[in-house]
Amino acid sequence: MVYCSACGNQLSSQSAFCANCGQSNLANPTFAVEIKSRVTAGILAILVGGFGVHKFYLGKIGTGLLYFFFCWSGVPAVFGLIEGIIYLTQTDQAFAKAQGVRAV
Repeated sequence: MVYCSACGNQLSSQSAFCANCGQSNLANPTFAVEIKSRVTAGILAILVGGFGVHKFYLGKIGTGLLYFFFCWSGVPAVFGLIEGIIYLTQTDQAFAKAQGVRAV
């Protein structure tokens, strides 16, 4: 999925302008930002979140390692379950914003 870095609106990778804010996709090469699937991240968080797999998938290596090193305690599994539910109930725009895509 591709999102506008100015407003967070979902875009086609072929579109020249954002339909929501009018930002040019061609003039600004950093305009379109590729993000990971929120459904995949949510399912990974629920099923294997105790090992931090969803954090590795999202590119958050440090947090993933923290989850992995403390997987024996069960605490990361609880956090993974909660994060999985949050990911699956968020809108795509809210998920994109949480992943670092700037939204107005």
